[in-house]
Amino acid sequence: MSGLRDFLKIYWPLIALAALGLIVAFALMDPAPPKKIRFAAGSPGGAYHVYAERYQRLLEEQGVKVELVDTAGSVENLRLLDEGEVDVALVQGGLATEHDREVLHSLGGLFPEPFWVFVQADDDVSAFGDLRAYRFAIGGEGSGTRSLALALQGEFGGTWPAEAQLTLSGNEAADALQAGTVDAAAFAASVDAPYVQELLRAPGVRLLPFERAPALARRQAALTAVTLLRGVVDVGADIPSSDVPLVAPVAQLAIRKDLHPAIEALLIDSAAAIHSDGSLLSAAGRWPDADATDLPVSRQARRYYQNGPSFLRRYFSFDVANFLDRAWVLAIPLLTLLFPLVRAAPPLYRWRVRRKIYVWYKDIRELEARGRASPTPAERARILAELVDLQEEIGTMDVPLSYTDDLYRLRSHVEFVKQLVLNPKGAVSAPALGA
Repeated sequence: MSGLRDFLKIYWPLIALAALGLIVAFALMDPAPPKKIRFAAGSPGGAYHVYAERYQRLLEEQGVKVELVDTAGSVENLRLLDEGEVDVALVQGGLATEHDREVLHSLGGLFPEPFWVFVQADDDVSAFGDLRAYRFAIGGEGSGTRSLALALQGEFGGTWPAEAQLTLSGNEAADALQAGTVDAAAFAASVDAPYVQELLRAPGVRLLPFERAPALARRQAALTAVTLLRGVVDVGADIPSSDVPLVAPVAQLAIRKDLHPAIEALLIDSAAAIHSDGSLLSAAGRWPDADATDLPVSRQARRYYQNGPSFLRRYFSFDVANFLDRAWVLAIPLLTLLFPLVRAAPPLYRWRVRRKIYVWYKDIRELEARGRASPTPAERARILAELVDLQEEIGTMDVPLSYTDDLYRLRSHVEFVKQLVLNPKGAVSAPALGA
């Protein structure tokens, strides 16, 4: 116990200073990541919404609550991001404006999102341009599907009537096509989207090929040519029954520039877990891809794609890794300050203890001088009483064991002065230590 007491006596100022430094460091640390974010998820039942639900599950496992915001699609997602109404969104490639590029970042391309056009099996439609004469559902206002469909209608030229620009989308459009209330329906969606899988297998409905997909991809920077291989959807049922050329934008994960870096890291980890397995249109490990975007990729994402998860994220939970990541920047100068203080603490303590002992010598010298000059026994008696009081005070002084020799030397010197006062003219021998 005495060892601990001595340690605290030496280092308590340093401990207090370190505690103050920690308080200041915590005050100056970067703010902790938010515990809740808003995610623009697209329309319920769509591929974006399905993926958003997977992001929601993964982030909530790490303690971050995700509020899904239903939207009409990519155009509305971008608008909500621009206005700060949401923090994260899945966005169809090719829709970003210059303003979007100023306020938003991308965490990478996630998957090719083919532009599917399904038509009635018995209709005489061989190319996209033939659909101007049909009831064609191209998606709701504000959806990426509609924006892409209108761009492709422009590529095929002419004025397309309102009947070829119906606003049905998603499950509603798929149901209308199977019911025969529309002749064709377009979807910019993953091959895993439930309504795409349903229509690929639906009797009386067929998938329209884009025979000029490479040419369209050359003319539209946001598009790439992909091929849905024969039998890749269902080998046993031979779906599709032949290779089908398609055009596809790439879906990307868009965020606001001011999103906390720790949430970015969590989203990138989730993206890798969700999209790296590949799909019917791409091999495993192809996605996510930092280069398949039309928004600037954040520095956090670039570091991840180059080096993988951070060292802290490999070995610690999200909360612990985030705390350490924020704290280390301030810990370095704090430790740099503490090292010389640790070395200086023992000498300072020695000085403080010895000063507490040596301060009594001023009183001893004063009493000695008065005792030598005192002409009467009564005055010497008063001085002797003061010396006795001084001895009692010294006796109550507490010092570490290593300094008791200084303390006992002080007490012997008080006794020596007492002898001088008692016999001011006689010879007084030097006292023995501890007398």
